[in-house]
Amino acid sequence: MYKTQQEEFWAGEFGTEYVERNTYEELVPKNVYEWSNIINKTIGIKSCVEFGANIGANLKALKVLLPNLEVSAVEINKTACDTYLSKFLSKKNIYNQSVFDFKSDKKYDLTFTKGVLIHINPEELQTVYEKLYKYSNKYIVIAEYYNPTPVTVNYRGIQDRLFKRDFAGEFMDKYRDVKLIDYGFNYRRDNNFKGGDTTWFLMEK
Repeated sequence: MYKTQQEEFWAGEFGTEYVERNTYEELVPKNVYEWSNIINKTIGIKSCVEFGANIGANLKALKVLLPNLEVSAVEINKTACDTYLSKFLSKKNIYNQSVFDFKSDKKYDLTFTKGVLIHINPEELQTVYEKLYKYSNKYIVIAEYYNPTPVTVNYRGIQDRLFKRDFAGEFMDKYRDVKLIDYGFNYRRDNNFKGGDTTWFLMEK
């Protein structure tokens, strides 16, 4: 059914357990803080799509900052879609599928991933980069674990499920008409909003 082991992993039992470990109460406040720093550098965002939305904590945070924002989610795990995303998104804005399979006639003012590219099979990253670029009218955000060179990290005792690299750098090398607007780091020891040690990059077409 799926092209890679990583897709099966997140669509299946482990992905569902991960979904059920997350809560809006824990994630949304710090996401609002993180996204406020990003959105502050943008102009006129009216629509967005998140690739790998999980329970939608990023989308909820964006709606706090931009109440009229039209948000869409691409999410491979059915529980995340049926139990969480469906509670605040209309059915037409939820795509319960792999990002590799996503197709749309629509473009969005913002496309983004947050903690998703790190779990994509490295051989398929170019496909996701293409989706981020193709469906964006203007802005792209990549927020992931950063490493200057590609490395594989043991993830909860499992191999080949977490990868670090310079995702944004690769993206800008691939698409020369994309420029870096800003970047920042979400530190796990922040005094008030403990992040996930991810680095975010805001880019513009």
